[in-house]
Amino acid sequence: MNTLEKARILGKAGHYDSCGPKMCEVTVKQGLGGIYYAKAEHKTCRIFKTLMENSCSFDCKYCENSTHCKKRKADYEPEELASLFDYLRKNLAVEGLFLSSAVSKEPDIITEKMLDAVRILRFKYKFHGYVHFKILPGTSYDLVKQASEISNRLSVNIESPNKSSLSEISTCKDYKNDLLKRQAWISRMNLGSGQTTQIILNKISTDKDVLKMADWEYKKLELRRVYFSAFTPVKGTPLENQKPEKKKRETHLYNADFLMRDYNYSVKEFYDVMEDGMLPNKDPKMAIAMHKFDKPIDINEASYDELIRIPGIGPKTAKRILKEKKITKYEQLHKFGAWINKAKPFIKVDGHAQKMLVT
Repeated sequence: MNTLEKARILGKAGHYDSCGPKMCEVTVKQGLGGIYYAKAEHKTCRIFKTLMENSCSFDCKYCENSTHCKKRKADYEPEELASLFDYLRKNLAVEGLFLSSAVSKEPDIITEKMLDAVRILRFKYKFHGYVHFKILPGTSYDLVKQASEISNRLSVNIESPNKSSLSEISTCKDYKNDLLKRQAWISRMNLGSGQTTQIILNKISTDKDVLKMADWEYKKLELRRVYFSAFTPVKGTPLENQKPEKKKRETHLYNADFLMRDYNYSVKEFYDVMEDGMLPNKDPKMAIAMHKFDKPIDINEASYDELIRIPGIGPKTAKRILKEKKITKYEQLHKFGAWINKAKPFIKVDGHAQKMLVT
């Protein structure tokens, strides 16, 4: 099998690792998969996302690379992957590498190959750009430390928000020892871009479970991002006949996650608008505002915390409103960046208010 064939197989096999909710694959003439536009180092760039190998001894019930599935097997040698990436960098404007792997043998054996590939890329091909290195479950501390020294970002996919839900989809992974312990190691290492993780959204766990774990990860382990991936059934897996999870659920959880990270919402605010542990089928900020504000509030008397909980008003706009001190026209809010139609039902301007929304 030549390198291009391997790249097609392993690029496709690696697409389940999320780069974000609006990840966009790039189509290239050679039919090569695995190239995406994604956020890296505070800018959007082209990333080559691939597995080192696709043969796995783990039994994850949703994954096409698991031991359950028949597939065309492929794997790179370290020099082969480094050389391929160097070609992509020079000819297809690829600026970053996202490297993960299935685990056919001991995690440390596969991780050694991944480390060798990145070292060759760094030192032989003089690549000083972005490398996202996926830490495999059960990898030893020494190899995690080595990965931290040659990578910009590390990540461990916890897959589920708790031990019990992970046990429903895999019998091979110990939630605390194989996953959370590795995350704790990474949190103590000096990484420029920190670490991330990914949670699969399925019927086993609720939105409350997911947000509770995301909140814990941000506070205790200082993660940069928690990514969410709606379950999609894959032919040949034990879960092939289950219904896919709705993309709207993924979107609402990303919205809630953004409010927690950038607006300092507490996780308990989302609990208040949940039913049976699930977010309502609307924008979480709107749902919380409808629950919190039983009547319009005077825009000139609102605190910063109240302002950023009004739909259509973000942190920058809230600060401009507080600095202005006297708002008498909706046009002023528009000038400050507010979305007037979203904000109107929740505010009074110069004594006037629009009728409140009803649930």
